[in-house]
Amino acid sequence: IEKGHHGQTRLDGLKVAGVFAWPGPIHEGKGVGMAVVDKRATPEQRDALLRIMGGKDTKPGATMFYVYSSMLMEVHKPVFADIDFKVDVDGRRARLLVPGLIEMRGEPIVNPVTGDQHRVRIDLPAGFEYTVAEIGRGWSKTSGPVKLELADSYGQFARLHLCQDGIVR
Repeated sequence: IEKGHHGQTRLDGLKVAGVFAWPGPIHEGKGVGMAVVDKRATPEQRDALLRIMGGKDTKPGATMFYVYSSMLMEVHKPVFADIDFKVDVDGRRARLLVPGLIEMRGEPIVNPVTGDQHRVRIDLPAGFEYTVAEIGRGWSKTSGPVKLELADSYGQFARLHLCQDGIVR
């Protein structure tokens, strides 16, 4: 979070992550999830971040947090940990490391013949997740209660500017 707040609680500089899995399409529900919150957060900041991630103070359907949390049948206890996250949205590169729990990286799509990078974007003028996402590929491996292993899979890179009513436009 570059700059943000929940009520009077400042959230500047904190990080969050989540691991979520569904057995089929997200809208059919039955998902499992777990939130990861920056261990540097104060108790008030932890509560605020968990409320945001759980969609608890959001207009129904307005944010991805509300939508995704409403499609979970099981939510594991949150983890408070060091979160190492770096992203270059325009360059379509990212890295996320939560020691012992999450290891992810994202890269641009590459033409298999020429080796050139492809730049692909999704524009959602009325979307609830983002307005523009750069598309790439990703690798993810998680341990703990929600285990995933994905190799050279689909990835999105987007800037988020959200409030309780959804995307700030």
